[in-house]
Amino acid sequence: MMQQYIKEMEQDPYDPDEFVERLAYRVFGNSADSDNAVVDDVQDTFVQAIKDLKFLQERQKRKCEKLEQDCREKESLYAIQIQNLQEQNKAGISIFQNLDERINYVATKVIHVGDQLESINTPRSRAVQVHKLIGYLEEFMSAGPLSIDIFNDPTKIDDAADVIQKLFPIAQELPPGKFEEAKMKIIKKYDEIECLLIEEFIKNHSRKNLVRMNEIAAILTHFKGYSQCVDAFIEYSQANSLSGKNLFADIIPVCENNLKIIEAVFTNPDQVMAKFILNIYQLKLQNHIITILSEVKDTANYLEKLSQLYKKTSILSKNLSRLNMGNDDMFLNKMQKNIFQKYLDSYFISELKNLKEKCLIILQRFYESKGHQKKQIQAGGFQELRRDLQTVISTRTNFNIMHIEDYGGETFLSEYVATSLIQEFNQALDRCCTLSSSSDIPSNSYQIFEILTSYLIEDYVDYGLELAVQSVPIPEAKTHDPPNVYFFEVIKQVNAIILLFENQLSDTLVPLIITTPKYSQCISFKKKKLEQIESKIDFGLERSLNAVTGWIKICLSSEQKKSDFKPETDVDTMTSVACKSVVQYLSSNIKHIRQCLDAKNADLVLAELGIKFHRIVYEHLLQYTYNSAGAMCAICDMNEYRRCVKDLGSPLVIDLFDTLHALCNLLLVKHENLKQVCYGDTLVGLDHSILSNFIQLRSDFKSQKLAALLKNLTSR
Repeated sequence: MMQQYIKEMEQDPYDPDEFVERLAYRVFGNSADSDNAVVDDVQDTFVQAIKDLKFLQERQKRKCEKLEQDCREKESLYAIQIQNLQEQNKAGISIFQNLDERINYVATKVIHVGDQLESINTPRSRAVQVHKLIGYLEEFMSAGPLSIDIFNDPTKIDDAADVIQKLFPIAQELPPGKFEEAKMKIIKKYDEIECLLIEEFIKNHSRKNLVRMNEIAAILTHFKGYSQCVDAFIEYSQANSLSGKNLFADIIPVCENNLKIIEAVFTNPDQVMAKFILNIYQLKLQNHIITILSEVKDTANYLEKLSQLYKKTSILSKNLSRLNMGNDDMFLNKMQKNIFQKYLDSYFISELKNLKEKCLIILQRFYESKGHQKKQIQAGGFQELRRDLQTVISTRTNFNIMHIEDYGGETFLSEYVATSLIQEFNQALDRCCTLSSSSDIPSNSYQIFEILTSYLIEDYVDYGLELAVQSVPIPEAKTHDPPNVYFFEVIKQVNAIILLFENQLSDTLVPLIITTPKYSQCISFKKKKLEQIESKIDFGLERSLNAVTGWIKICLSSEQKKSDFKPETDVDTMTSVACKSVVQYLSSNIKHIRQCLDAKNADLVLAELGIKFHRIVYEHLLQYTYNSAGAMCAICDMNEYRRCVKDLGSPLVIDLFDTLHALCNLLLVKHENLKQVCYGDTLVGLDHSILSNFIQLRSDFKSQKLAALLKNLTSR
């Protein structure tokens, strides 16, 4: 059982409740006795189990004490061993420090001995070299050709170069006279070896032997012709690789490939690479740009080519800046400036001239396509006086003192022309940002804006508006055809053009000048020009509304008969012919105005039209006498007018016509009900004179003795 208990208690996890349950199960599972017997067995089992567990506890306790004792003994043993090891480590460190001091001491001695040996060996080596040089110098001083092997054997050219580059400065110090011949022979041999080295460098370059090229370049660094070696390398590298038409695309790969060679061959790769690129800019690129620009004849293509070449060069410079060219960050910008400076000095004058020519050509072609010769428009007091006189005369007679040209409804305005002018502006502005210096961009941009405003707003929009204003018809009594007012269509086109103009300025010009004083100048200048356009539009609108209402007035005067409102016999009540003509014409103009103007301005214009129309109808109604049948006809006309003016969308005008309709009721109601109608909600606020005027229009005014009623109205 002891082993069984140990096994059960060592289970993971251990559950004491489950352990007790198993003990009880063993008793209940094996017993068939009565309950008392089972209880006794359970008690005996639990008592025995407790004794066994206590025994196990004692035994385990003794084992733990023994293990703890063993651990303490081993801990003491290991502590002694660690202490011994620490003592040994300290001894080792002391030995190591002593050894390090000895090594440093020996090294110091070795260096000292080396310095002493070098101080002895250097003069000796120099003496040996001087002795050899004296021997070589003696050979050059002797008559006849050189007999020394290194100067005659091509395979020993490196040794010959080492000797001759040392003899050359010595020869420069020799006094003239007996050493002149030797001096000349040394110089000649110096030049000969230098040329041979450069030739060999080029041969190895063609063979791509970078190791030998590096050796030769290292030797030539001591020669005055080293720059010729660099030049030869650059010339050979660029000879076959930069001869195509697509020069800008070829430069980057050529430079990247040759940079690897330069870094492997030359000891000063940054300087060589800078000279490599300098040669590209000053010879290849500059000649390429001069050739292209010299072939362009007209100014527009010249400016476009110049801008494209400058942009390509800027991109090229940006890409080349990643290469190793020394510490001068402005190197590429300086070279680019040197290439383009002569073109940039005169660029902006050509830009302004070209923009003016382009704008002028666009406008000329437009007017030619319309068969129109642009003319000087006379505007002012005398012209307006003639028109006003014609307006007065034409309403009463058939005599004309001036002719109104309507150009067949042509507005002489087109969004296409405006877009073309703005496109030229954009191109000029883009070139300005590319080719002008950063300090000149705001001023130059503003000048380009002034030219666009001059041609688009003053010469084009303002001219078209002036023509449209002059073309607004004058209603004439001799014709029954209603006038066609094209000015509303002109306003629609002007608004579209101005919107294009302002959007373009916001997108392109404003970002360039918003932080400069030119921005306020631009806003002020634009505001002044647009206010002039707005003033002319207002004037044209007033004239157009007068043309519409003028014809309505003439139509009512000529078409309306007295018998319409005072028929001799009973007739069917219906709208008069004059009313139908007026409503049809007015409705078409309302629809036209809403199509051409934006909602806000259309409401304002239509409200003004409605007020003018009300005045005409009111004055027209006061010219007639009405019987009951005629009053019904007048009310029918008034109902048509009311339906028509609802399309105006003006509450004021609708109220005016409602009131006018109520006044017309005064012509119809029985005379005994007049007072009640006059005090009705619609008419109670009107001046008594207005009511009197309408009551006096009744045909029964005298017969019914309505004058007394008017006196009562006056006293209210």
